[in-house]
Order: sequence, then structure tokens, then C-alpha cells
Amino acid sequence: MTQSDLGPYLFILVAGTFATDVWRWLGVLVGARLKEESDLLLWVRAVATALVAGVIGNLIVSPSGALSEVPLLIRLGAGIFGYVAFWLGRKSVLVGVLAAEAALLGAAWAFSAS
Repeated sequence: MTQSDLGPYLFILVAGTFATDVWRWLGVLVGARLKEESDLLLWVRAVATALVAGVIGNLIVSPSGALSEVPLLIRLGAGIFGYVAFWLGRKSVLVGVLAAEAALLGAAWAFSAS
């Protein structure tokens, strides 16, 4: 790979970093001044939660790629399992995600092997 082949990748790296890091730093500066229970921060949390819920719902109900080959009941069951693990894990997102993924992969493997 020559240096000219790396040009587009370098551009993507610089442009991507600039486009996202500016907003991250702005968020850090503004966020440090917000009260944790302010109306604005509660609204931001609600919007972020709704977006995540929408993405998860889309992945379960109408997935694409390899996930579309997994039956809907398995996807729903893995989502429910992850939700229960999230609550039992003291609201740990990591525990919920790992549990849901383990349930999804395990059930998909078990039903494809039979």
C-alpha cells in the first residue's frame, strides 16, 4: 500500500474526528454546568433512551443480515432475558447486553443444531 492509497483513510479519520469530537467537547463544557435533575437533562435522557429503544426494537422486529435468519421468538426471548438480567444486575447495561447476546447466540445455535 502506497502513501497515496492512505489519503482517503487519513481524510476520513481527520474529518470523522473533527465532526464528532467538537460536539463531544461542547457537551462536556455545557454538561458540566447542568444540574443533574434539570428539565433539559431529563429531556436529553428521555430522547436518548427512546432512540436506543427504537434501535433495539428494530433489531428484534425487522433485522437485516444474519440476524434475520434467527426466528422472531428467539430474538424476543433474548431481548426479554437481557431486560431481566439488566434489572437483576442492578441496572447494569453491560450485564443486560451480554446476557441478551449470550441468550440469542445460545438459542440460535441450539435450534440450528437440531
